[in-house]
Amino acid sequence: MKLMKNLTFQVLFAIAIGIVVGIIFPAQADNLKILGDLFIKMIKMVIAPIVFFTIVIGFANMGDMKKIGRIGGKALLYFEIVTTFAMAIGIAVMYIIQPGAGMNTSAVKAADVAKYTKQAAETSHGFLDFLVSIVPDNVMGAFAKGEMLPVLFFSVLFGLSLAALGEKSRPVTDLFQKLNDIFFRLVALIMRFSPVAAFGAMAYTIGKFGVHSLFSLGKMMGSVYITMALFIFIVLGVICRMYGFRITKLLGFIKEELLLVLGTSSSESALPRVMEKLEKFGASKPVVGLVVPTGYSFNLDGTSIYLSMAAMFIAEAYGVHLSVLQVLTLLGVLMLTSKGAAGITGSGFVTLAATLAAIPNNVIPIEGMALLLGVDRFMSEARAITNIIGNSVATIVIAKSENQFNENALTASKENKDDNETVGKVFYQS
Repeated sequence: MKLMKNLTFQVLFAIAIGIVVGIIFPAQADNLKILGDLFIKMIKMVIAPIVFFTIVIGFANMGDMKKIGRIGGKALLYFEIVTTFAMAIGIAVMYIIQPGAGMNTSAVKAADVAKYTKQAAETSHGFLDFLVSIVPDNVMGAFAKGEMLPVLFFSVLFGLSLAALGEKSRPVTDLFQKLNDIFFRLVALIMRFSPVAAFGAMAYTIGKFGVHSLFSLGKMMGSVYITMALFIFIVLGVICRMYGFRITKLLGFIKEELLLVLGTSSSESALPRVMEKLEKFGASKPVVGLVVPTGYSFNLDGTSIYLSMAAMFIAEAYGVHLSVLQVLTLLGVLMLTSKGAAGITGSGFVTLAATLAAIPNNVIPIEGMALLLGVDRFMSEARAITNIIGNSVATIVIAKSENQFNENALTASKENKDDNETVGKVFYQS
C-alpha cells in the first residue's frame, strides 16, 4: 500500500500502462494526448511566477550586486563551454558510427516538413533580433504568454532594484516569500496529476506512431541515446567529481522529476520541482533562481547534442561530405539557433529546420528532416532528460564555485523525510 502512494512508482506504473493501452487501443489512445497537454499547461501556468519570486527573493537576500553579476557571468560562460562541447561530441560520434550512410531518401517529400520550416522562418530572425526580443514590450504580457527570457530579464532587474533598497524592501521580500511558498504548494497539488499525464502522453505516443516506430531508424536512435549517456556519465560526471559530488547521487535525488520528464517528453514539466529539489540538495536560492531558468534557454545540452547529430545524419543520408570549415560553420550556427528558438513548442525539430536553413548554400537538404519525423518523439525524451540533468549539474557547480552551497542541506533534508512523507500523504488523501 505504501508503494502505491509513492510518486515514482505511480509514474512508472502509468508509463507501463500507457504503452499497453497504446498497443491494444491505438485509435482511442490518440485522444489521450490531452492528458499530457493539460498537465504541461498547468505546470506552465506556475512557472513564470515561481521564476520571478525565486529570483527576486534570492537577489534581495544576497544584496551584493557584484556577486550577482559574477554568478550570472560565470553561468553563461559555463553554459557556452559545455553546450559547445556537447555538440562537438555529437558530431564526433556521427563521424564514427555514420548511421545515415546508405539510407534510401527517394520517398522523402519536402511537404512533410513544411510546417517546421515555416515556423523556423518565423522564429529565426538573427542574433540581434533575438537579443531585442529578450526585453519585453509589456511585462504583464510576458507573464501571460509564459515567455521565459523576457520574464527572466524583468525578474533580474526587479531583484536588483529590490536588493539596492536594503532593509526598506524587507516587507516586500517577506510577502514574496509567502507567495512563493503558496506557489510551490500549488505545484505539489498539480504533481498529483503527473501519473495520469504520463499515462496519456505515453499511450498517445505508442498509439500514434506504433511500436514499430520504437525500432525504426534504430541505429540513429541508439547513437543519440549512447552519446547522451556518455555525455551525462563521463563529461558531466567528471565535472561533478571536480566539484566534489557524484553525478549518481544527484540523479538519485531528482529521480522522480526525471521520470516525469520521461513520461511527458517535456523538461518544463519538472522545472518547479527541480528548483525546489536543488535547494534541498544544497544550492542557495539565489543561485537556483538565476541558473536554472537561464539554463532552460542557454544550457540545452540534450538539444545541442541532438541538433548536431541530426544535421550530420541528414548529410550522411544524402551523401553530403562536409568539409572541416562546413562542420565548424554548422557548430557556429548551432550556437545561435539552439538558443534563439528555445521555449518554442516542439523546439527540437523547429530549431533543426532553422539551423539547416541558416547554413550557407543549403548544403544539407532541409527536406531530409522528414527522415526523422517518425522517431523524433522518442528522441525528444532523451533531449529533455539530458537538458534537465545538465541544468541541475550546472546549478550545483556554480553554487559550489561561489561558496553558495550548503554541504549539510542534504543531510537535513533526509532527516525531514518523514515529515515530508506525512505532508505528501495529506495531499494524496485530499
